[in-house]
Amino acid sequence: MFEPDTALALTQNLFWQTLTILSPILAAGIVVGLVIGALQAATQIQEQTLSLAAKLIVMGYAALRLLPWIVARLIDYAHTLFAGIGEQIGGAL
Repeated sequence: MFEPDTALALTQNLFWQTLTILSPILAAGIVVGLVIGALQAATQIQEQTLSLAAKLIVMGYAALRLLPWIVARLIDYAHTLFAGIGEQIGGAL
């Protein structure tokens, strides 16, 4: 049985891993949104789909480029998680 502190630590680690993995993709979307917004303000083009399409394309590209790094992070997290489960089961016996 997991102790409350262990469950809290696992949940906190999960949130940090999620934040670490998603941050570069979201940052790319924010940068593109700011650039497109500045261009739209300068040219007075107020088309909503232009910004959305550009963000989707850049964020998809960033996700594909970062996929090996993301998979490596997830595998490391899974190894840590499974090792912790083994320790919890081994400690209970």
